[in-house]
Amino acid sequence: MKQYLELVQEILDKGEEKSDRTGTGTISLFGAQKKYDLRDGFPLVTTKKGIFRSVLKELLWFLSGSQTIKDLDCHIWDEWADEDGNIGPLYGYQWVKWEKFEEVEHGKFLKTHINQIQNAIDLIKNNPDSRRIIVSAWNVADLDKMALYPCHAFFQFYVINGRLDCQLYQRSADIALGVPFNIASYSALMIMVAQECNLEPGIFTHTIGDAHIYLNHVDGLKEQLTRKPYPLPTLKLAKKPFWEIKYEDFELENYQHHPFIKFPIAV
Repeated sequence: MKQYLELVQEILDKGEEKSDRTGTGTISLFGAQKKYDLRDGFPLVTTKKGIFRSVLKELLWFLSGSQTIKDLDCHIWDEWADEDGNIGPLYGYQWVKWEKFEEVEHGKFLKTHINQIQNAIDLIKNNPDSRRIIVSAWNVADLDKMALYPCHAFFQFYVINGRLDCQLYQRSADIALGVPFNIASYSALMIMVAQECNLEPGIFTHTIGDAHIYLNHVDGLKEQLTRKPYPLPTLKLAKKPFWEIKYEDFELENYQHHPFIKFPIAV
């Protein structure tokens, strides 16, 4: 994960202090990009312990389309949920239940849903050269209903020479806490989709708008920069249809890591 450490160093070197929504303060750099080739290993950060269980639990929760943390078997969304556990029509809901209204007769509309993930899988299988294999969480009509505007807002799949690549555009990225999580989550999703489509998982391109380090995360990230990365682990996935995959179907092998670093969450 030298790419991740290079990103941290670049922001510390070239970023500028900027205020933010949380009031914490950041060092911010606008416009950054790093590439992670899954053929070199699974890109889970090794200069601190990554909580991969939570990565998978959240990803599968997204794919369920749920709007409540009551269906999420970890606590990473607790700070944003309301008293009933609801977060609104956020990532997963937009991925698999994007609302569509069809006029069935004059003045009367029927609400249906679009499964963008399934549509992407179908395009990969049937029209792999398409430049429209896109999933968006940025539904303008629903933004005000969401507990948090989508940070990782838009991603695109790309098929070439039997390989599946993916590029994510992330409008806002918490480098210490969020980015290692996002890299691992989208890489796991790539592995799931690639298996479903009989392709090799390839390159994950992470494109970031506001790449920021919170001021109270600087010391922890500087500690990571002193640590030598370990070889990347391997992620294995049971041979099952995409929509039948469960947490138990993943196996992370040979994950070596440095000690955990606790970073406070800016809400």
